Parts: sequence; C-alpha cells; structure tokens
Amino acid sequence: MYDVSEIRAEFPILSRTVYGKPLVYLDNGASAQKPRQVIEAVTKAYEFEYANVHRGLHYLSNLATDKFESVRQKMMKFLGAEHSNEIVFTSGSTEGLNLVSYGWASNNLKEGDEILLSIMEHHANIVPWYVLKKRNGIKLNWIELRQDGSLLADDIISKIGEKTKMIAITHMSNVLGSINDIKKICLAAKKLNVRVVVDGSQAAVHMPVNVTDLACDFYVVTGHKLYGPSGSGSVYINKNRLKEMHPFMVGGDMIKEVTTSNVIFNDPPHKFEAGTPSIVSIIGLGAALDFINQVGLANIESYERSVKNYAEERLDELEWLNVQGNDINKGGIFSFVMDGPAHAHDLATVLDRTGIAVRAGQHCAQPLMEYLGLNATCRASFAMYNTCQEVDTLVEALKKCHKMFN
Repeated sequence: MYDVSEIRAEFPILSRTVYGKPLVYLDNGASAQKPRQVIEAVTKAYEFEYANVHRGLHYLSNLATDKFESVRQKMMKFLGAEHSNEIVFTSGSTEGLNLVSYGWASNNLKEGDEILLSIMEHHANIVPWYVLKKRNGIKLNWIELRQDGSLLADDIISKIGEKTKMIAITHMSNVLGSINDIKKICLAAKKLNVRVVVDGSQAAVHMPVNVTDLACDFYVVTGHKLYGPSGSGSVYINKNRLKEMHPFMVGGDMIKEVTTSNVIFNDPPHKFEAGTPSIVSIIGLGAALDFINQVGLANIESYERSVKNYAEERLDELEWLNVQGNDINKGGIFSFVMDGPAHAHDLATVLDRTGIAVRAGQHCAQPLMEYLGLNATCRASFAMYNTCQEVDTLVEALKKCHKMFN
C-alpha cells in the first residue's frame, strides 16, 4: 500500500510553514526535497566517515571508498545498465551532457555532421551542442512539436538523414511534462548508426528506466531531482561509446601513470572522473536511491499518475487558465498562464504568500518559450509526496489570484 502520509513524514521540511501557512512544495521539477535518511547519510559521512577515496590505505579512506563505489552499483541497477564501469559520476545532468559533448561528440563529429534535437530541450541539452557547432562546424536540426505539446518518435526518425550522427532528446519535458518514446527513437537510430543521448533529468525520478532496454548510448541523471544532494549525478555511457571517448577534464584519479614524457589515463569510469569527486554528495545520492527503491518506482509512478490525473481535472475547471501541453502521455508537470494582466511572476509571488512554492519564468527552455509565443509561465511540478489536497489548495489560490488581478 502507498501511504503518502508515511512518505511525507520522512521529509522534515514538509512539516514547516511559510508565511504562517503549511508549505505546499510544487517546485520539484527544479529540485526535490530530501528524505531524512539522505540527510542522515550526509551528516554521518561528514561527522564520522569522511576521507578522500580510492588511493588511501587507512581505515577511513577504505570505508569512504567502499561507500562511494557502492553507489555506482546502485546506480547501475537503478538505470538497468549491464556494467558498473558504464556509470560515470558527475555533478549533475549539465556536467553529464558536457562530458558527452566534449568527450565523445567533439572527437567523433566533424564539419557538416548533424545533430537532431527537439525544440522542448532544456538549455543543458542545447548549449553544449551549440558550442560544438561553433567549434567543429556541425549543424543543428530542430524538431518541432505537435499541437498538444507531444513529440512523436516518427517525426524524429523521419528527419534522420545521411549527415545525422547524433540525436539529443529529453525523456520528459521540464516545461510540458511530455514523455517521449525513447525506445522507438533509439532502436531506429541504432539501425542507422546514429547515436542517442537522452536527458533523463525529469524522467528517472518518476518512472522505471532501463537503459539496456531503451538501447540508448548515453543517459544523464541529476541527484538533486532524485531526492539526493545537489552536486551529484551520473551519466550512463554504453561500453562501446566508452572506447570512443577522450576525457575533457584531467588530473587526479583519472590518471594511471605520469612521466616526464608520457601520461597514461585510468580505465573507465575513473578515466572520466577527474579530481577529488563530490564524495559525500554521491554517498547521499546512494541513500536517495535506497529510499526510492524502498518505496518502489512502479508504486511512485502509479501514485503520481493518480495525482496528475486529479490535477488535470481540477485545473481544467479554470477556464481562464491556459495549461501548456496536453499530451495524454505526460507526467505531473503543469506550466500555465492566466488570462488577463497577471504575469507569471505575479502569480508565483501571490501563490508564495499562501505557502505554495512554484516556479515562474522560462524554465531554462527559451527556444520552447519562443516556439509557444510566451515570455514566461508558472510551473507546478509534482513528486511522490504531493497530495490531491495540495492540488485543491493550488486551485483555490489560483481562483483568488484571478479575482485579484481581474
């Protein structure tokens, strides 16, 4: 049984008030809150277990190394990878995508080669390819959306041409909530020898992911959206792509041997983890994965779908509220604007005074905003601990906003 009250009790921050009102945290698309066992794991690591990892011979270093490397095994299972060396730790999705750009694409794509990417991408899955365009002379080919905010796999597949070498695609839009058919895209791309990098920042926390089944080449996740610490994350890199990559940061544990005339790099995954890693953040990420596994991603997905469906029904009652993206296959992310003079920032400010935390702005997706003809939206994004009662609170607050501004 999924007992949301028990789950909420594991997140200390959810018991606090804001401006004298119970906190309703609906900014999970930006960053999720942390359960007690993550907080305790981080505290314990700093208080009693901290040391640098991998090369120390003393007790604390060995303990920290064991805990650190155990998270690699956890992430391997969480993402359905076949080998632990396919999991490279990063500071988050942004670093992961930059690693793919500098480590693989810059060495395998040449002038005239093409990358396909959708108009719904987060800046983190746009800017590295733009930089590569300026540096290597590659071309970017943009895929537009359907009227409901969905992106059909066939629309991307039909755009694959002789010059296409890579597809950069989000698994779930951070603005529209649209969920893309990654498996269909990857299987078609594989037949044409096209590589696929998937931004899993939003998806991996809401649904089971199996990168082996998806047949993708790269899959990035970020820890702070997975109920873990900021400064943590990982990128799955298929073993065949690892052989084709060069490190884009050097120094520290990514080195096996240095002489005055030569440098020999370490084996993957350490080859791509330069310097002292974010040790405690990664240990905290491991505790977050344990927590998610205890609840069960399938259970989380089912519960969140019920809250999402309820939110759709309630928000649809508000005729003056324009929700962006109504793909039937979407997750619990609702970006909206209100008829009348109220700006998204105005709505967010008023909602904040009622204890409701939402995001307002362009959500690091300016090309999508331009495509939608909007300068900003308000975004309510849901997580495993949100409730239908909180949806009601949001709806009543929006009604007050509409009355206030109109």
